[in-house]
Amino acid sequence: MVKAIARAFRWRKLLEDGTHTTIAEIAAAEKINESYVGRVLRLTLLAPDIVEAILGGRQPAGLQLADLLRRFPVGWREQRAEILGQLGCTGPVEQP
Repeated sequence: MVKAIARAFRWRKLLEDGTHTTIAEIAAAEKINESYVGRVLRLTLLAPDIVEAILGGRQPAGLQLADLLRRFPVGWREQRAEILGQLGCTGPVEQP
């Protein structure tokens, strides 16, 4: 998951700075599937506390990359409810 999040933010930067102008260009440069690039890029929309928990290894037990690559709400509150709800968790993302 950490690698996917790092890729997502790197790819977003490449789009923002004009290095690449489309997902298709990133996919071609990385020699990977366009739809995968699109799904991974959506990880940049995750709530900051979810991203920080994953990068710090404090994500809920059972959370897998496949869970995050499915569609999720854009609203951070809704993300927390959905992601934690899918895992049967009721509390917040673990804080340090």
